Amino acid sequence: MIAKIGSGKSTAGLIRYLFDTKKAKDHTDPHLVASWDGFAPDPGRADDFDATKLRLVADLDLRVKQARRLGRAPERHVWHCSVRAAPGDRHLTDAEWADIAHRIVAATGIAPQGDPDGCRWVAVRHADDHIHIAATKVRGDLRTARHWNDYLTADKELAAIEKEYGLKRVVRGDRTAAQRPTRAETEKARRAGKTKTSREHLRTTVRQLVSIATSPEEFLHLLDGVEGIRVDVQRFPSGDVRGYKVAVEGDTNAAGEPVWFSGAKLAPDLSYPKIRERLTGVEATPVTEPGSRRGPSPWHQATAAAERIILHHLDHGDEAAAQAHIAAFGEAIDVLPLLAPGHLRRQLQQAATAFERATRSRIRAQQDQAHALRGAVRALRTAPVTGDGSGLAMFLDLAVLVVIATARWHQARRHDQQVAAAHQALVHLQAAYQQAAAEPLAALVQRRPPARTVERHAQRILMIVPEHAQQVLDDPAWPALAAALTEAETAGHDPELLLQHAARQRTLDDAHSPARTLTWRVQRLAARQSPSDRARAAQARTWVTPRPAHSGQRRPSPSQPGPADPTRHR
Repeated sequence: MIAKIGSGKSTAGLIRYLFDTKKAKDHTDPHLVASWDGFAPDPGRADDFDATKLRLVADLDLRVKQARRLGRAPERHVWHCSVRAAPGDRHLTDAEWADIAHRIVAATGIAPQGDPDGCRWVAVRHADDHIHIAATKVRGDLRTARHWNDYLTADKELAAIEKEYGLKRVVRGDRTAAQRPTRAETEKARRAGKTKTSREHLRTTVRQLVSIATSPEEFLHLLDGVEGIRVDVQRFPSGDVRGYKVAVEGDTNAAGEPVWFSGAKLAPDLSYPKIRERLTGVEATPVTEPGSRRGPSPWHQATAAAERIILHHLDHGDEAAAQAHIAAFGEAIDVLPLLAPGHLRRQLQQAATAFERATRSRIRAQQDQAHALRGAVRALRTAPVTGDGSGLAMFLDLAVLVVIATARWHQARRHDQQVAAAHQALVHLQAAYQQAAAEPLAALVQRRPPARTVERHAQRILMIVPEHAQQVLDDPAWPALAAALTEAETAGHDPELLLQHAARQRTLDDAHSPARTLTWRVQRLAARQSPSDRARAAQARTWVTPRPAHSGQRRPSPSQPGPADPTRHR
């Protein structure tokens, strides 16, 4: 169950809406299921509808008028709460909805249980799956009701109701979600023929600019240059930036003034102080591999940096650092629609929009811990997708794993909304990966080496991953893996050592396509500069070659195995 709570100035207007069956076609059989004393007049069950409706409004407003004569009535004296069951829940009876209404007004402070001076209220049912509670916020002692944090208290009560009534347990948030567009904003966008509200458009734009900016100053400079968006930067008397607000050109209110949104109104992490915290100290310089004389391509570096999220940050107890790396990875997802080919942008933008919710939680991020990842992400802005797109495909292959690991990290901490967001993003990322991987894998297959070379690689597969060997060799992606191993060997790498290292990174047990999984791992490892003879000798001593095993017998684990693959994803 979910609750939506609002306030207003007109009791008559709300009651008129709740009992309307002409304009609101989905309102059927509106009637009261409960009220403050159980005897409120019910227009839905009266012979004289109009007169009974006026009497109900007068009864609800009685104390408001008394308080107004004393100058004590609140201007927005109407309290409105809708309570809706989840799709698939059974239809509750009127008596059950009445019990729920009584519990909600008691929990929120509108009419505390046993309080004779509680506010006057009614619960109206005009559909099978929800009710509306209309109340006036003046108590019997003519004081205004104390209903602070009413949404949270109502939500907590609804969680208990779901459990007691055997209803679907709704995913609940932690107050870190971005504010949703209001109904007025949605209707305004619809009338203008737009698929997104101004708030949503501005949020996407600002997030993408944050993902490519290397400093707070550059962010503001980029924002000021976006066509169709107005920017207003607020400053302290000292001249330092205090904040910013943005508006869509042409989006005005009734007075003809721009509809402004501060960064915090777009999302909690888009306020200027939060952006400054994330971007201070970030440099768009490639992160080279330890011991290498030159760094690999930005796409390989970004992939390696993202991989470290799984290997070093999500399973090692430092929650503040883990949260920072999840937020930084969200910036990597945000930048992808700006760089990817046109046919991938829709899926990638949907992934970014969904994953945005997974980047925030009540755990405060230690942002300075993620500077290396942010630097690698910023380097991508100078590396558009070219050629067969293998760099993007490789990054998406790893991004799927990071999103899965992020979902599990949130799930272990009961961050329900973040888990749902990560799962939603995963659907779009997997679809984008399948499209992005098709061309580079096909290109590798076309470069298939001679049969004798393929046979040598097959023998290596049988020796190094015997428990998966047949699956790898039967995989349609096996020719691509053989080509990747051959190209690595030509570049000076030892294919046997590369395979051992690739197999050690994570288990292949859950991989849908182990050949494709190994192909990307081999390519990532081969992107590093080929080792010297001395380095190869050291690697040979470190990467111990496993002994062959008979069919059904598992290969002995290496001395330092990597963490397990989060899930099957390819």
